[in-house]
Amino acid sequence: MRCVVVGGVAGGMSFAARARRLDESAEIIVLERGPYVSFANCGLPYYVGGEIEDRSKLLVQTPASLAASLNLDVRTGHNVIGVNPDDHEITVEHDGVQHTMSYDRLILSPGAAAIRPDIDGLDASTRVFTLRSVDDAIGIRSAVESGMRRAVVLGAGFIGIEAAEALRMMGLETTIVELAPHVLPPLDDEQASLVTDELTRLGIAVRSGAGATSIVPGTDSDTVILTDGTEIDADIIVLSVGVRPDTAFLDSSGIERERGAIVIDEHGRTSLGDVYAVGDATISTDPITGVRRPVALAGPANRAGRLVADHVMRPDTARSIPQPLGTSIVRVGALTAAMTGVNRRALGAAGIPFHTLHLHPAQHAGYFPGASQIHLTVHIGNDGRILGAQAVGADGVDKRIDVLATTIRNGAHVGDLIDLDLSYSPPYGQAKDAVNLAGMVGTNVLDGTLRLWYAEDLETVSETALILDVRNAAEVATGMLPHALHIPHTELRERLDEVTEAAAGRPVRVMCASGVRSAIAHRVLTQAGFDSASLSGGILTLRAVLGERAAAALPQMQNV
Repeated sequence: MRCVVVGGVAGGMSFAARARRLDESAEIIVLERGPYVSFANCGLPYYVGGEIEDRSKLLVQTPASLAASLNLDVRTGHNVIGVNPDDHEITVEHDGVQHTMSYDRLILSPGAAAIRPDIDGLDASTRVFTLRSVDDAIGIRSAVESGMRRAVVLGAGFIGIEAAEALRMMGLETTIVELAPHVLPPLDDEQASLVTDELTRLGIAVRSGAGATSIVPGTDSDTVILTDGTEIDADIIVLSVGVRPDTAFLDSSGIERERGAIVIDEHGRTSLGDVYAVGDATISTDPITGVRRPVALAGPANRAGRLVADHVMRPDTARSIPQPLGTSIVRVGALTAAMTGVNRRALGAAGIPFHTLHLHPAQHAGYFPGASQIHLTVHIGNDGRILGAQAVGADGVDKRIDVLATTIRNGAHVGDLIDLDLSYSPPYGQAKDAVNLAGMVGTNVLDGTLRLWYAEDLETVSETALILDVRNAAEVATGMLPHALHIPHTELRERLDEVTEAAAGRPVRVMCASGVRSAIAHRVLTQAGFDSASLSGGILTLRAVLGERAAAALPQMQNV
C-alpha cells in the first residue's frame, strides 16, 4: 500500500508514524511544502522572546531522522497543487517542476494559513510579519535584534497574546490591538478582564474594540491607523487575526468542503474514496452546541492522525475520532488562562439554557505559603451537564481545566464533581478542591438551595431590589455600591428587621467578596421568608465584569 501524506507537523506526521508502526510493508511518503516537516510550531513565540535560545530546539524531527527511525520517505520543498481522485494521482511541484504521483491512500494535512485582512497598505509594508513557521519566528527575532523599539500586534488571540508578551520581554514598546470587545475572545468577559489587567501590568498597551484600517509605510517606521482614529508608530507589525483552512489546492478535486474546511466522517474519510484528512483544515462538530467549525489545535490534530492511521491499517478495530472540545491554555505574564467546552456567548447563540458558577478558591491549602486564587467559571445545563469551564490564576489552572475537560468528555453531571477523588496535600491542593467546590455549588443551584444573581444584571438589580453587602467593615471601605445596605454576615440573624425595613417589600440581592458568605446569608434570608439571591462570584467577579468602570461603580467608603 502506498500512503501519500500531504503536509507534516502535527496531523500528518502522527499519521505517518502510527501507520509505520502498524505496517512495516507500507510505502509511506510525506510531502511537505516548507523546509521543515516536524517542528514545534507552538514554541515559536518563545523563540521570539528568547526563552528558547537555540532555533534547532524547534526542530522535532528531520527527514533523515524519520527515515532512520521509521523508514519514512519525507520530502520537503514539495508543494501539492492538485488532486485527481479518478486516477488516484496528485500533482506536485518541486524546484519549479511539476510531476504526478499515484497513491493508494491519500492523507491530507495541509493545515491553516494566516488570514490577511483587507487593510490598506498591508501588502506594501515590509515590516509586517506572521508567526506560523520557523522562518517567521527567525525573521521576527532577527528584526527585533536589529534594534526595533516599537511593536504592534494585530489580534489578541492565543498567538497574538504570546507574540505580544515575547516582544515585550525583548524590550519593545508593545501594543496589542483586538477588534473584539476584549482580548482572548473565546474567554467570557470576566476572565478576559483579568488577562487585560495582566497585560497592562506587563507594560503592554491594550486596544480592544478597535481594528486596523490602514498601515502607512514610512522610512523609519510604519504607522498603524485604527478604526477609532488612533495612530500608532511601529517598527514591526505582527499579524495574528486568525487562520483559515489552507485548501485552495483542492478546488478542482471534488472534495466536499464547508467554508474552505474539509468535511470528514468519524474516521477522517473525505467525500472521496481513499482520501482522508486531519488537522486544522478539517471541519469539526462542537459536541455541546452542534456548531460546525475548524479547531486549529495541535492536540486534536495529533490524535486524529493516529486514529486515521488505525482506520487505514486496521479498519475493523479503529475507534472514531472524537469531537474536540477545544481545550486551550495560554501563559500571560504571571497568570495562566485556560478553557474547555463552550463559553457563555456560544451557549446563548445556540439557545441552550444554562447556569454559570463563579468560584475563587485557592489553588492549595490557604495556610500553606504561596496560596493564590484560581478564578474559575463553570457553565452547567439545566440538566446538570457540564458545558464549559474557564480559569485564570497564577498556579493550578491547568490541573483544574484538564479535570473538567475530562468530565465533559465523559458526560458527567455537575454533582459528579463532588465525588472526584483528587490528590490532596497542602502544597498541592485542598481537601475540598476547586473542582469539588464547583460540584457543590452547582448541585445547590440545581436543587434550589442556592439562587444566584449575576454582575451583568447590576443595573436592573439596583433599580428593583435591595443590595445587601455582607462583607466586614474593612472590606467595604475599599469599595462598595453606593446604595447597598451593609450588614456583616455574622450579624445578619440579629439584624433582620433592618433588612425588612430597607427592602420595603423588594427582593434582597446579597453580595460578598467571592460568593461564600453571601451564600450563607442567602440561606438565612430565604429561611426567614425573604426573596433572596447571592451574587455569583461576589465582588471579585463584579469588578472583573465592570473592568474600567469598577472604580466609579464601587467608590471607596469613608468612616465605615
